[in-house]
Amino acid sequence: MATLLIAEHDNTSLKDATHKTLTAALAIGADVDVLVTGNNAQDAAKEAANLAGVAKVLHCDDAMFERPMAENMAALIVPLMDNYDALLAPATTNGKNICPRVAALLDVMQISEITEIVSADTFVRPVYAGNAMETVKSGDAKKVITIRTAGFDAAGDGGSAEIETIAAPADTGLSQYVDENLSKSDRPELTSADIIISGGRGMQNGENFAMLEKIADRLNAAVGASRAAVDAGFVSNDYQVGQTGKVVAPELYIAVGISGAIQHLAGMKDSKVIVAINKDEDAPIFQVADYGLVADLFDAIPELDGELEKLGM
Repeated sequence: MATLLIAEHDNTSLKDATHKTLTAALAIGADVDVLVTGNNAQDAAKEAANLAGVAKVLHCDDAMFERPMAENMAALIVPLMDNYDALLAPATTNGKNICPRVAALLDVMQISEITEIVSADTFVRPVYAGNAMETVKSGDAKKVITIRTAGFDAAGDGGSAEIETIAAPADTGLSQYVDENLSKSDRPELTSADIIISGGRGMQNGENFAMLEKIADRLNAAVGASRAAVDAGFVSNDYQVGQTGKVVAPELYIAVGISGAIQHLAGMKDSKVIVAINKDEDAPIFQVADYGLVADLFDAIPELDGELEKLGM
């Protein structure tokens, strides 16, 4: 089964989501090609060619692909699908923008946010905010799939795929990039961080998130938040982890002052190790935590900071 994977990158290097989506693609079929579009994205294409399991890299370099606008991406991808049985993309903002348009133009069903590959046509995806897992089987000749990357390990290097340059289509003129306002931080991105420390409503206000940021800096961790903390205005919504925020699966997730609402658990329950700090011993977060500390966070976090300082972190 031939599969085409849309690479996620910044025109210089691949995002971790691409590595994880490749693992899913290889589980569907042995022949996986990677599509790298961009502007002066040669380094990203070379990195893709070095991934283990990649058969070929299709590289389309054009100024119109400086940002992956869905309309132009679809104009490029749809003709390519004559040679492929499946199209995969990480369930990121870009993937969720591009894949529905491609699926509509191909007149097939999109299968969203899958977490497990059962076979080449059967997949598992979460429903009801992650409270149930649905197994779906597609009879479409072409599969268009977005991958919830938290459910897959990252593919490694060691490949030597050829890079084939392909021509860009004519600009559709249906949309254009105007501007973006991104938060700037020296900390890792939420979706790729190995360690995340998140705060909830129990933080009481935004100023108290400085305590978590101090821990994050010591651990080289990302800072997250529950929807309750975001809705209360403690931090901006780009911090939000959960069903309507970012889905993460770090090696270590520290939940501070988070009760553990279903919507939040849906975004972090696949974390390898979960540590919960909450003064309510009946908080639902303790049901998924590997380690739980029933304590006032305003006592526990300064103590944790002091212990990390003793360790020279």
